[in-house]
Amino acid sequence: MCGIVGYIGNQQACPILLDGMSKLEYRGYDSAGIAVYDGKRIDIEKCVGRLQALRIKIQGHEPQGTVGIGHTRWATHGRPSDRNAHPHCDESGRFVVVHNGIIENYLELKEYLLEKGHRFSSDTDTEVVAHLMADQYDGDFLSTVKKVIRRIDGSYSLVFLCADEPDKLITTKKDNPLVIGLGEGENFIASDIPAIIGHTRRTYIMSDGEIAIVTKDAVRVEDLNGNPINKKVYNVTWNAEAAEKGGFEHFMLKEIYEQPKAVRETMRGRLGKEEGTIDFPELNWTKADLRGIKKVFIVACGTAYHAGLVGKYYLEKFARIPVETDIASEFRYRDPLVDSSCLMIVISQSGETSDTLAALREAKRLGARTMAVTNVVGSSIAREADQVVYTYAGPEIAVASTKAYTTQLIVMLMLGIYVGRLRGELSDELARTLTRDLREIPEQIHAMLEDTEQIKIFAKRYGSSENAFFLGRSLDYFVALEGALKLKEISYIHAEAYAAGELKHGTLALVVEGLPVIVLATQADVYPKTISNLKEVKAREAEVIAIALQGDREIDKVADHVIYVPKTDKFLAPILAVLPLQLLAYYAALTRGCDVDKPRNLAKSVTVE
Repeated sequence: MCGIVGYIGNQQACPILLDGMSKLEYRGYDSAGIAVYDGKRIDIEKCVGRLQALRIKIQGHEPQGTVGIGHTRWATHGRPSDRNAHPHCDESGRFVVVHNGIIENYLELKEYLLEKGHRFSSDTDTEVVAHLMADQYDGDFLSTVKKVIRRIDGSYSLVFLCADEPDKLITTKKDNPLVIGLGEGENFIASDIPAIIGHTRRTYIMSDGEIAIVTKDAVRVEDLNGNPINKKVYNVTWNAEAAEKGGFEHFMLKEIYEQPKAVRETMRGRLGKEEGTIDFPELNWTKADLRGIKKVFIVACGTAYHAGLVGKYYLEKFARIPVETDIASEFRYRDPLVDSSCLMIVISQSGETSDTLAALREAKRLGARTMAVTNVVGSSIAREADQVVYTYAGPEIAVASTKAYTTQLIVMLMLGIYVGRLRGELSDELARTLTRDLREIPEQIHAMLEDTEQIKIFAKRYGSSENAFFLGRSLDYFVALEGALKLKEISYIHAEAYAAGELKHGTLALVVEGLPVIVLATQADVYPKTISNLKEVKAREAEVIAIALQGDREIDKVADHVIYVPKTDKFLAPILAVLPLQLLAYYAALTRGCDVDKPRNLAKSVTVE
């Protein structure tokens, strides 16, 4: 996820671009750049690092001109560096572009352009768009943009600047946010409202497939075929701080609601066109590549460790390969039995978790093959692992992880299917079922987020409790661990998660009248056992909130309350079942007056042991 800003008017563009980019700092970025038309040519200035690094670089010789585009980058293709920073241009410098998203067919397009003699100066997918503009140029800026759009696949917000027609900016989007700010004698473009709210509150919210031609005096919107689109003006009523959060009260809630999009981005380009297939172009493994792997280690911390527990289940079930999960801070101190026959998978949202990085280095020292699952391109873990799979969840600002966790689950499920198919252990029928149900997950998450009133009521009712239990069996147990962690992290309620079968081994002594117990019951093969455990806590007069699949009409006879999640295959149930637990934690924290985004004593990225 990146930040985009565009300006055209009568004022100097550079200060406006830099100010807008600073308002998008919350999105996270690793490099920044601007492009301004100075009356003769397009002047591009960019560098790696935070926006302040760019300000220092151009101090005293800021680009002069009244039309320009700016970009703060969250890397997806190519590590953070000066050469990979946006904006990108063709070799002539006439066509400049900034981009938020992923161009899925960029390799195919790059090969085509290389054959025609184009020379590239970055590792990004975005540069291909600029070169394609030059390749397709027919003397008309708008016509060429439309030809380029027809050639590219993927998700994007794009803003184009052309030295031959510097009186306009052209912008379009697909699956990524884009707004246009309407001014007097000036107009603005941005990937999010905070970048422009200081200049105007009158906006167009762009929809997929729309193309806007933006001049200083007018904004014209049309479709790919040139048909005009009559846009309604949306007047922003939020203040700047609220706008930064997209109108949500907290980043955590915003990120919970971003999960449908985040999950789509994680699956994009990896769900094979043929039902039952998963593609990981970044791995490109063959059956022979896996032949020497006798054991897999999954190592992580906190929420990522909980995703790893689910990943262990997937790999063992689908690929029939032994998997060991480890807490990263313990791994290298126990003299692990690791050698060249082992594959080490490390999971980290930030890619900078020091314990996980240390475990990765230890595994490499012992000769293991290594793979990272992370959200941050160019992070230390991504650089040092032999191979890396990115989750593409976008920046996660709140300390308590939500969308990073669900996208890690998606990656681990797809990895299980991928390896299971390569090893010949996963049946065609189950693979088809899993991939078919995976495609439905984003919409199912969206539907769940449309109706949260019941969860708010439960959170208010039980938010004053000082203790809570989470119970589950099989995959439900791993989700229970994550639910308990979320509640502890942000509401400070003491919460414990147990494998439900362990109740008889001591924990029942802590179950008392009125104690909130959250019971997950989504796994059919252990469902009768789970119900028995539920009854055990009910016999001690606990208050039971159950999480169950839609269509289950038995559980409401024994639980005090039931939150239903959409019916899906049992292997995908953890992805849906965690959502109400995230929301319960969030609303319980609100009930208790806690600082949701910045809970006490915690940090987003743990870079010390």
